[in-house]
Amino acid sequence: MDPDAVTTTVARYGRFARDEAPGRSAVYEGWAQRVVDDPAVASALARIPETRRQPPLVFAVLRLLGAPLDDVDAWARWVVANADEVAAECARRSVQTNEPLRCAALLPALSLIDGPIALLEVGASAGLCLYPDRYAYRYRRGSETIALDPTDGAGAVTLESELTGSPELRMPQIVWRAGIDLNPLDARDDGDRAWLTGLVWPGEEGRRERIAGALDIAAADPPLLVAGDGAAALPALAARAPRDATLVVTTPGVLAHVPRAHRGDVIAAARAAGRWITLDAPGLHDAWSQPPRVTRGGFALALDGDVVAEVDPLGAWVAWHPGSQGAPQ
Repeated sequence: MDPDAVTTTVARYGRFARDEAPGRSAVYEGWAQRVVDDPAVASALARIPETRRQPPLVFAVLRLLGAPLDDVDAWARWVVANADEVAAECARRSVQTNEPLRCAALLPALSLIDGPIALLEVGASAGLCLYPDRYAYRYRRGSETIALDPTDGAGAVTLESELTGSPELRMPQIVWRAGIDLNPLDARDDGDRAWLTGLVWPGEEGRRERIAGALDIAAADPPLLVAGDGAAALPALAARAPRDATLVVTTPGVLAHVPRAHRGDVIAAARAAGRWITLDAPGLHDAWSQPPRVTRGGFALALDGDVVAEVDPLGAWVAWHPGSQGAPQ
């Protein structure tokens, strides 16, 4: 065993136990701390390829394979006993967080585009963010609640988000849905559904149910999903969109997973194909029309490079920028 791999594993899980898990998942906090305190567990996880050793991925794989959830001592023994299987499964998996709540962050930008819309997402996973017109929304702005429901009635999944500012919110008219992913997931497949719901951290109330409901929506009307690299696959897929619809390409949170040298290629392909909506950390790329103004530590939401809001990366809140396109001056 490479001692450097063990050292970096302990450091990585120590940061996770200290900075990321507290307040979000007591189970994951306890697991990560056990990696720090137990050399045998650290050595077992150090067998995993470094690019697949991030705690949320490894912990989701452990749960998928049947590791004990509530007894950390039993969990530690299980990890050591099943180290080879864990390493092999982690090597073929990746974090494919498919959070439909992100649609609450995307909707204000989509509201600026007249329909009909052909929606294409890069990094689509199972395509759960391709259904912004099928979810119900409840934006809370102070004591006010702004409610939007699908045109065919209340949605089976309701997305709740805190809102500041006054965007003109409306349901988009989506007539075509497509996505690109290195490994697309199928909402109709039991194994893919188990993997997506298993990526939810223990203790995240309501999130598993929201994803399961969104999977049902996608399974009933599957999107067109293709496997491939975003920049390379985008032109051919975009050419399949209906000509009488406005093509909108979204890259919600995916560019962080693209090597910096290739992010510009994805952005250029998106802008060449049609309108482009993204939500990203401000320093992730230089494709903004002006440097993003963020004050809450969130992501920038932009339409064609023009930043219109600061948003929570997963859609829990939206801070609309006064003076944005379509916003009151």
